[in-house]
Amino acid sequence: MKVSLDVNLGQLRLANPTMLASGVLGYSATMMQKIAESGAAAVVTKSIGPKPRKGYLNPTVVQTSSGLINALGLPNPGIDGFTEEIKAAKKLLDVPLITSIYGYVPEEYVAVAKKAVAAGADALEINVSCPHVKETGSEIGQNAETLQEVVRKIKATVSKPVLVKLSPNVTNIASIAEVAVKAGADAITAANTVKAMTIDIETCMPVLSNKVGGLSGSAIKPIAVRCVYDIHERVNVPIIGCGGITEWQDAVEFILAGASAVQIGTAIATKGLNVFKKITQGIEAYMVRKGFKSVSDIVGLSHHK
Repeated sequence: MKVSLDVNLGQLRLANPTMLASGVLGYSATMMQKIAESGAAAVVTKSIGPKPRKGYLNPTVVQTSSGLINALGLPNPGIDGFTEEIKAAKKLLDVPLITSIYGYVPEEYVAVAKKAVAAGADALEINVSCPHVKETGSEIGQNAETLQEVVRKIKATVSKPVLVKLSPNVTNIASIAEVAVKAGADAITAANTVKAMTIDIETCMPVLSNKVGGLSGSAIKPIAVRCVYDIHERVNVPIIGCGGITEWQDAVEFILAGASAVQIGTAIATKGLNVFKKITQGIEAYMVRKGFKSVSDIVGLSHHK
């Protein structure tokens, strides 16, 4: 039985439901090409801001028994320093290139968005969910009025699809998703990392230089699945599931909860770049076994059984 793995995210067309998550290897055109060749149907860049940012001092990443906690501090060359990388990636990639962007005020988000699209980005993912950098990220995503203003102004400026990446560190993520969609968001990515920390019992001090970071990996998967499920109940735009996807079963769980596609990040460190193809193959085998003809047949199916 032949099945279709194609996914439609509004204007974006994906050959399969897997994508590279922001912040993981999305730094250079050549690396993004390698990710695409490994089976990812779209790539999301590292979050890029209005100006260069060094990020935090080491240590910035610590491994736990069930994932990674990172507090990199959004290091990036700034949009003016990254536009050439976007242009180079566009020449190398045969999959959609999505640029993750951030700012400290709505006008900065808009300025970065304009430059990213002018350089060739096929879509934008608005980072309003970073849990460890003050005055941006989750501080904006938790403020409905500011979030609405950011999304509305970006949509009024660019014609490319706008994805909004939300934080799980909120009381009601579905309500925030509604705000983003009403402001014009074309899709929702859920969810970013969970705010976390770890302490060295010998030094009696937090391990990360920033003290607090974001937990990613298998530990947060049930949280992220719940976020996707709640959002699917409230909005009618594509949802991209993100958080702890390591095996094909994880991806199917997200799709059943309401995701049209999934982003993979931390699993690359443990499974290698082959993880995209393995997850896609697993999804395909599952669909054949269950008699489903397309990915859309199972999107949100858990809500209707």
